[in-house]
Amino acid sequence: MFRATGVFSEMSQAFLLVKSLLFITIMYSWMLVLGIIAAPAAAVSRDATYWFVKLYCRQILWLLRFLCGIDFEVRGGIPTGDVAVVSKHQSFLDVILHVVSLDRPQFIMKRELSWIPVFGFYAMRIGCTPIHRENRARATDQMSKGVEKEAGADAQLVIYPQGTRVSPGDKKPYKAGAFILYHRHEKPCVLAATNVGHFWPRLSLLRRPGLAVVEYLSVVPPGLFRDEFMVRIEREIEQASDRLSEETLSHSAKQ
Repeated sequence: MFRATGVFSEMSQAFLLVKSLLFITIMYSWMLVLGIIAAPAAAVSRDATYWFVKLYCRQILWLLRFLCGIDFEVRGGIPTGDVAVVSKHQSFLDVILHVVSLDRPQFIMKRELSWIPVFGFYAMRIGCTPIHRENRARATDQMSKGVEKEAGADAQLVIYPQGTRVSPGDKKPYKAGAFILYHRHEKPCVLAATNVGHFWPRLSLLRRPGLAVVEYLSVVPPGLFRDEFMVRIEREIEQASDRLSEETLSHSAKQ
């Protein structure tokens, strides 16, 4: 019985991998095709750019549900207006969920992403800010210039305070970029947690079924000093993300 169960498990994993590879192939192929089709409209209109970017992300979520069995849920009050969304980052899936949920999302992103064909063009067209992550002073200057350039856009600026994707359970330090938005640019900061790394793991081809969640949390009150701000955002984001991970693991254990 144990051996048969083990064989069945291996077959299930292999089947999941095949479906995951099919999903990845379609996702990037359709990005290229739709990106080329929409390029003329996107080149002249930011509203058109958002329309096509959101269309693509909704289609990818449908495909992910259909092929890989991943459902989605957005919890909490969705941020609106000119705010910074300070979010946990576990995989490209939380980017997609922010794009679908927020009205006019923009992202602070590493500069290398702006060089990717199609992806980089659309990221820049919606007003994302590429930064040089390895040089802190230069990254701060680039971020500030990007924020000033987009002043008045009434957009939701998503920043990942750890600066990279972090797998569930792993710990990486929080960087000061979010505080610069909060203090220097006086942006209200809405915190966000997620568990998507359980279903779309970092550096993995496998897509696992389950309920992927992005949860919008509290708004950080104005007037905090740097140390207070950094402690608060790390505590709230990590605790909420850990809670979502525990829900995921508990649900998996019951199946």
